[in-house]
Amino acid sequence: MIWTAVGRSFAACAVTLPIALAVGVPTAHAEFGDTHITGTGITKTLDCSGGTLNVMGTSNQIFAMGTCYAVTVMGSGNVIVADTVVNDITVYGYDQTVYYKNGEPILWDRGRELGMTNRLGRVPA
Repeated sequence: MIWTAVGRSFAACAVTLPIALAVGVPTAHAEFGDTHITGTGITKTLDCSGGTLNVMGTSNQIFAMGTCYAVTVMGSGNVIVADTVVNDITVYGYDQTVYYKNGEPILWDRGRELGMTNRLGRVPA
């Protein structure tokens, strides 16, 4: 019985490994131009330069000038104000505030899905 289970596992690997190598394994990594801010109590003004702004932490205040491809925020109590967001704004956590002035991004509030309160929206330019 043990040899049957080992044989089946080996056969499954022998079939799936060549397929995975032929197709390729997707990787997730930062793109050139993305901005990552990690910490607590950081106040910063920056230029998005068309990249994605990633903010992780607590009580950060970030002012993003120029055009951001996307904004992703994780943690609690962060305040982000962006000039322009092209693709999406995704928020995890609670008590997050993300405002944008221009663009038509998709607003995805993952915290609200779990009953947490976040603020996302457009403000006058």
